[in-house]
Amino acid sequence: MSETPSGQTPSSNDSPSEEIVTTAGTPSWSDLYRKEDWWAIWLGAIILTVSFLAVYAARPADVVEQSARIDTLRSEIRELKEADTPDTEAIQAKRDEVVLIEKSIAPNPVKPWLTKLQKWESSPLDAFYSPGKTDDDAPTSIVPAILVVFFVSALLFGLGIQCMDGKGAAFLRAFPVIFLLAILSYVLASQASIKAAGIEYPLWALLVGLLISNTIGTPAWLKPGVKTEFYIKTGLVLLGAKILLERLLILGVPGVFVAWVVTPIVLVSTYMIGQRVLKISSKSLNMTISADMSVCGVSAAIATAAACRAKKEELSLAIGLSLAFTAIMMFVMPIIIKALGMSEVLGGAWMGGTIDATGAVAAAGSLLGPLAEEVAITVKMIQNILIGVIAFFVAIYWVIKVEPRSATGAIDGPQPTVWEIWYRFPKFVLGFIGASLVFSYLAATLPAGDTLITSMYKGSSDVLRGWFFCLAFVSIGLETNFKELAGLIEGGKPLVLYLIGQSINLALTLFMAWLMFEVIFKDSIASMLG
Repeated sequence: MSETPSGQTPSSNDSPSEEIVTTAGTPSWSDLYRKEDWWAIWLGAIILTVSFLAVYAARPADVVEQSARIDTLRSEIRELKEADTPDTEAIQAKRDEVVLIEKSIAPNPVKPWLTKLQKWESSPLDAFYSPGKTDDDAPTSIVPAILVVFFVSALLFGLGIQCMDGKGAAFLRAFPVIFLLAILSYVLASQASIKAAGIEYPLWALLVGLLISNTIGTPAWLKPGVKTEFYIKTGLVLLGAKILLERLLILGVPGVFVAWVVTPIVLVSTYMIGQRVLKISSKSLNMTISADMSVCGVSAAIATAAACRAKKEELSLAIGLSLAFTAIMMFVMPIIIKALGMSEVLGGAWMGGTIDATGAVAAAGSLLGPLAEEVAITVKMIQNILIGVIAFFVAIYWVIKVEPRSATGAIDGPQPTVWEIWYRFPKFVLGFIGASLVFSYLAATLPAGDTLITSMYKGSSDVLRGWFFCLAFVSIGLETNFKELAGLIEGGKPLVLYLIGQSINLALTLFMAWLMFEVIFKDSIASMLG
């Protein structure tokens, strides 16, 4: 599940000082305004609705005629490409005409007010100025647009946090600093030479956060602004409008095999190695690390820790390992994939099934290319669906095989029900799928619908998604302290377990991704790509 532990209760087997992770409560209607996953959906829905309505209202009166002209041009392009000797100049001319028409029928009035920083060479201040359309035009300051991004983000996330736990004021006091760190990350990533080297903002955001947390430490007053999962989940709901249903279905079928076949095998194998080979004394620690590594990091760790009644410090260790290796894998894997000459599709599927955090998967995919990002996110979203299912079966296994029984033979503590699957299910995935369904319908039914939607996400929702992910990676850095993590790894066995499990995960996922995306479903994917 995606919620943080809501309480701890002492175990009957442990000393009173040891705290057990629990997820108190049952599903209720109040979850719709009390839980982070639901707020990610509501915020994503607000942003997408406003962004689309702005583009839709700005469309010209002759949009139907212009849309028909685009269809005609695309048909002519296909015919030219199928000719024995394709006329490349004619094809390019028609493509240029399509681009011009698309710009005229889908202007985005929100675009000037939402922006990222600009590329610069010698002066970082140039990052805050947009170059003129011609050499004679003076650069335009983008500071007002950055301030709009700040106030929109602060308002939306502050509202959600206030409704969830009443700590909106503490969040708003910390958020300006988090946002300034995100700006710094973007400035570093926008330098021309660095940008050409492909070192993107996620790495800088992570390093900025790590520098603070591992030197002076993250101040207590700043921690209310460290909302890693909230930022990521909201950004992923926005991504749903970009990955439309047709592509989601084509990529999703092989993705199911990668996510739902490999994940349980890796989970069970890692747990057995921890018990039988490494002889880890705490079964709950073993299970929490195994689920953390095999499913999707923090969310899976929290859900599984509650299911197997892990100690709070065991959950902290599992999350710490996940964050540390996520920071490494999200940058090392794209380098390895490029060095091996893998396709974007295969590389994206491999990363989607192995990198723990969903936001890190998106960032790693973007380092390879837009197609890799799309495939990686699709596989990871499918894998996220398993969180509730795995937590449910772990809970069943724990009460039947692991936890002690009373003198009468009855199982101590609450028994899991089918409701656990829904309660622990990452609800923000519904927002991602819902956005894909809604905007797929609009793209299919509205004149020039696909052009309108492309204008929407390129000019507004995708820009905000980039800022939200940047905020998330700053937050990951701020909550990762390697010294504290090292203190939790007693004897090194948890680290060895994670390394062994991730090695199995990498090997099996690569094989399954190759089999599904490069062999069995190769033709359908190639057809989608045109």
